[in-house]
Amino acid sequence: MAPKKTLLSGIYNIHMKIVNLGESNSILNRFVSELRDVNIQKDSLRFRRNVERMGEIMAYEISKDFTYSRKEIQTPLGIAPMNTPDNHVVISTILRAGLPYHQGFLSYLDYAENAFISAYRKYKDRLNFDIHIEYIASPRITDKTLIITDPMLATGSSMELAYEALLTKGHPAHTHVASIIASRQAMEYLQRKMPDDKTTIWIAALDDELDEHSYILPGLGDVGDLAFGEKE
Repeated sequence: MAPKKTLLSGIYNIHMKIVNLGESNSILNRFVSELRDVNIQKDSLRFRRNVERMGEIMAYEISKDFTYSRKEIQTPLGIAPMNTPDNHVVISTILRAGLPYHQGFLSYLDYAENAFISAYRKYKDRLNFDIHIEYIASPRITDKTLIITDPMLATGSSMELAYEALLTKGHPAHTHVASIIASRQAMEYLQRKMPDDKTTIWIAALDDELDEHSYILPGLGDVGDLAFGEKE
C-alpha cells in the first residue's frame, strides 16, 4: 500500500498512515459541527450520542483496513459466499471521556475484546502537568488488532502513555489510534513516538493550536465534562 501523505508542518512519515475523515464531505462533518456548537453542547444526551455516532463511523471506516476471507454461510435456502473480517480486535479507551466513543465502536465491532485505561493530568502548577496512568484492565493483545480510542488528542502524551501501558499486555499486530479532534502538535508528536509501519491514526478534524493550558483551539471543550458533568 502506498504511503498516505500528510500535511503536518512538512513532516512526512513514509510508513505511518494518517486518515483525516473530515477532509471528505460526509454526514460525519455534521456530527463534528454539533459537538463543537456551544448551544447544542447544552444537551448532554445529544452530545454523548454524537460522540457515540463518531465511534460508529470510525469503526466502519477502520474495518475497511481489516483482513478479510471468504466464508460459506448457510442460509435457509442455500449457501452464500461472504467476505468477512478475520481480525481479532481489542478496543481500548481512555477513561472517562472515551466511554461514549468506545460504545460506538463496540456497537459495530461487537465481537471485540475490550480494554480500559485511566489517564489524567496532574498539574504541578497552573500551566504545567504530568500525565498519570492509574488503572488498566486489558486482555492479552499479542498479534491482535488494537484500536485505542480517545475523543481528543491535545498533546499526544496521554495516548503515548496509554499505548506503553497496553504493551505490558503484549504486542499487537497493528494499532489504530482513533480520535475525533486532534491538534497538529499531537499528530506530529505521535508520528515520532508510535511505531511507523504498525500504526494508523484516524481523526475527524485537525486543529492548529493549543492554548497555554494545552487545550485544543478551537476544539470543543472538555469532552468528559460535557458528556458526564463537571468534576470537582
